[in-house]
Amino acid sequence: MSQKSVAGQPISRLLTLIITTSPTPSAPSTELISEILSSFRTHCGALLSCRVIVVFDTYDRIASQARLKKGHVTPDGARCFGLYKQNIQELILKEFSSSETEPSLSHGDGEAEFGYGKLEANSVSFATTQSHEKRVTFIEPSKRLGFGLAVRTALRLTETPFVWVQQHDWSLVSEIPLAPLLDIMQATECDESMPVSYVCFPSIRLLSYADSAHVLQYPMLRSLTASLKHDFVAESGAVIPLTPMFFWHDKPHLASTRHYLSRVFPTRLSMLRGAFIEDTIGQRARNQMKEGDWAKWATWLYYPEQGKQLCLRHLRGRTWEGVEKESEKKAKWVAQNGKRPTTYTSS
Repeated sequence: MSQKSVAGQPISRLLTLIITTSPTPSAPSTELISEILSSFRTHCGALLSCRVIVVFDTYDRIASQARLKKGHVTPDGARCFGLYKQNIQELILKEFSSSETEPSLSHGDGEAEFGYGKLEANSVSFATTQSHEKRVTFIEPSKRLGFGLAVRTALRLTETPFVWVQQHDWSLVSEIPLAPLLDIMQATECDESMPVSYVCFPSIRLLSYADSAHVLQYPMLRSLTASLKHDFVAESGAVIPLTPMFFWHDKPHLASTRHYLSRVFPTRLSMLRGAFIEDTIGQRARNQMKEGDWAKWATWLYYPEQGKQLCLRHLRGRTWEGVEKESEKKAKWVAQNGKRPTTYTSS
């Protein structure tokens, strides 16, 4: 059974779960989010005791062909997204509500600013819906924010010192020692040489990261890995292996709320509308780390079994159409080709 508290404090008072979602071919089905919640139940149940903020990032335009990373959806995709938001709200309220009766909800609004401050167009209004005691919060922007501004908007509503940031198409496949990780993050907050402010989890491409070309090709990164990679010991006695991560990934991660806001989003100029953190800040951070400036970012990778244990599985949210449609596609392919198609797993 996983720990439910850290230094006498319930995890629910230390951590907020942030889920970002947007138009997806599987909408209006909730299968993607349901799969994620199921993986939490199996591998990190404490996440389901925390406050949750769900950002429903929207689309930019309706077009004949979907290009989801650019915010383009088809007319059917736009219609399905409206239904999808309703279905996800029902799912999340049922999962996170502490009462069997329908929760009372309050409504608010806000502005997500970006770019040059004197341009009126550089701001997106958003609506919020919150349950009692802010256990559940939904954010619905009037225009597409992009992953970066979606996370920043949720962080500004966060009242806990730590967040778990979750994209809508990554599930857990291994146990996550959440309480010991939070304990270590708290204990190293004032450690200038070895702070733990961000922890990512290994996907296929991050296995054996410390021995990969991402590190070995650069003398400074090899040196930092040799000096920093080790097993941390939490107050409970749990041993947590971490290796320095020389990037700020968007995939599921645990982070200090204050560090996130001050390091990734120090000003309105830090993130443009529609941008991803790893495509912008992530690249800048890596370049600085190659010069030895790692501690200001304090990014780590959870490294069980010397980096050989997988923790995340990609659910292919931009292409996966849901169990029913995928089964129909496979059946049609088999009928035309006489054999089963090969299934590839993304990292």
